[in-house]
Amino acid sequence: MSTRTGATATPKVGSMGRTLRLGVSRIWYELRVYSRRGDSVFFTFLFPILMLSIFAVAFSGMGNLGAAPDSSGGITWAAYYLPGMVAAGMLLSGVQNLGVDIAGEKSDGTLKRLGGSPLPLISYFIGKIGMVLVSAILQVALLLVVARFAFDVELPTDAEKWWLFTWVFLLGVVTSCVLRIALSALPRSGKSATAVVIPIVLLLQFISGVYLQFTMLPEWLQNFAGIFPLKWMAQGMRAVFLPESFAALEQTGGWDLGWVAIVMLIWFVVGLFLCRITFRWIRKDS
Repeated sequence: MSTRTGATATPKVGSMGRTLRLGVSRIWYELRVYSRRGDSVFFTFLFPILMLSIFAVAFSGMGNLGAAPDSSGGITWAAYYLPGMVAAGMLLSGVQNLGVDIAGEKSDGTLKRLGGSPLPLISYFIGKIGMVLVSAILQVALLLVVARFAFDVELPTDAEKWWLFTWVFLLGVVTSCVLRIALSALPRSGKSATAVVIPIVLLLQFISGVYLQFTMLPEWLQNFAGIFPLKWMAQGMRAVFLPESFAALEQTGGWDLGWVAIVMLIWFVVGLFLCRITFRWIRKDS
């Protein structure tokens, strides 16, 4: 009996309705499995909150950003760092969770067993992306609650800002998911997945305006960071949570929301294409 080894194999028989039903059931299965991994839940949910707290406390003695000469007005450091922490959480939810998760499933034979089961590949993807999306929503909700009540950050009150938040958030999380699924072929084992994923995630956070003001970076590094989606996720979230006057601090002096959508959509399409050609139920050399 031959074993199906790749996403390019003949699709399994089944209607689209059945595929979607299986995908939805996989979401709840993946959430149950994820909830049992205490270290992943702790890191994903509390890391952005911890970093926000560190920056808010460390810079609290420097006064508000954008304050008038008499020190009135402006925004707190917690308010300034909130968009970056939201963007970092989006990336962590997709890249960190799926990167380690899928590599581990390859190592322990889970993917090989699923490849020989009636589960369609699309249902598997729906389950993984749905799990990340639900956990990301819960994570960002917790982060916003902490920012509002622990650090007195004023959240947007108009519907237009929340619509902007919604599409940037959803597009950012889904893009992160498909890219990580596409790159799941890189780690050779679950043990090496963390070593592969974490350095990439940290590098992108430091050059994408999450921890440092983006325009503080050299122009060549700003241009390099602009290739990747995290820079645009963070910029889109700054457009949601920061006053309009802070748009002048961006690389082009504006929020460039059209480019935020375009770049993330391009990466989403690239990710889907790479998923098609790189994802394997088992490694070719297995």
